[in-house]
Amino acid sequence: MSRKWLEKEGLRWVDQNIVTREQYHQILGLYEDKKHAIGILPILGSILVGLGILSFVAANWQDIPQLMRLSLIMIIMVACYGAGEIFQRKDHEKLGIALTALGFVSFGAGIVLIGQMFHLVAYNITSFIVWGSTGILLTYLYRSRFIYLLSLIVFTAAQLYNMLEFNQFSYIGFAIMALGLGYYAWMRKNTLLTWCFSLSYVLHALIFILHKDWAFLWFFIPVMVLYTLGDWYKDRSTGYALQSVPLAAAYIFAVVITLSWVNHPSDLDEVLATPWIFISSMLVLFVLSFIGKLKHERSSSALEWVLVVPFVYLPSGVSILYLLSLFFFSFYVLWRGYIEEWRFKINFGTVLFICSSMIAYGKLTWDFMDKSLFFIIGGVLLLALSWFLNRRNKRFLDEVKGGKPS
Repeated sequence: MSRKWLEKEGLRWVDQNIVTREQYHQILGLYEDKKHAIGILPILGSILVGLGILSFVAANWQDIPQLMRLSLIMIIMVACYGAGEIFQRKDHEKLGIALTALGFVSFGAGIVLIGQMFHLVAYNITSFIVWGSTGILLTYLYRSRFIYLLSLIVFTAAQLYNMLEFNQFSYIGFAIMALGLGYYAWMRKNTLLTWCFSLSYVLHALIFILHKDWAFLWFFIPVMVLYTLGDWYKDRSTGYALQSVPLAAAYIFAVVITLSWVNHPSDLDEVLATPWIFISSMLVLFVLSFIGKLKHERSSSALEWVLVVPFVYLPSGVSILYLLSLFFFSFYVLWRGYIEEWRFKINFGTVLFICSSMIAYGKLTWDFMDKSLFFIIGGVLLLALSWFLNRRNKRFLDEVKGGKPS
């Protein structure tokens, strides 16, 4: 709930004699958010200071004697960690975390700079794993979301660098990231951290499949494992954060197949996994997912699995079936939004339905329609759909006085 929305709606409550003006101001006092605005300043400041230090050192690095370079790296890192600890003990938590994060960044920069100084050659990402592991320890020590996100970025970027530079995938790095940061997000039940972990996990799965040069469908096995874990989360908002990225990946895949698939693709090996292994694995995951949904009384969300039904194994009609699955999923999101009276889901379902409609329009008309006419008619249809659905949503939301998640 935003304070801006509360200020606007609260005045309506006063006008309708639902609350008094004194009660209105008391309610606003419970949602004071100035501290959040102030709290972000030390984090932004630490980022700017870190960039400034790195740019200054990089510009003058060759002119600094080696002993002074080592001393400079150590002094900056120790000073940041020490100052961060001091400020946190004095109840300046945001500033303390910002300085500790700056020490963490300085530690990673020191690893890189020392390697360049002594011409050390690396054939793997061990140094980055050490850097990221330090971030995990700091995350558990200070329980900081900011340091958690920095650590997640380090592990993800290191894995991508590992594939591009060394053509390798670090199983140790992935295991440390998944166990250390995944367990932290699981226990803290923080929606932002869970969503970011889910995104990193899916990117790791994609990097692994590309590195192994396996058929792309294998990508959905580890991705749907993550989705299945989300069904065993009791807290729905956190579980949904864990599942949103796998669903987004499945939706994008369905869009690509709808627009590009032909009845006889030239190279099925790049897409199709071994049928009996893939289908049986997905069935096992579906059963586990459905059990979790039943346990938490969310059995209707099993319809989300329509996005990963392997229509690609069928001899014909693949594009149409994936297109229908896109429409079905968008209608499902809209339906759940209306049932739950949740404004975000209604708006999101509307966007998905419009996207599905434009994909269908492009699929069916691009090859034979004049391109100028294609864009004109497509734009008119998009505006008409947007107007109709927004009008319908506004009417519904006015009736229920705003939505809320279940």
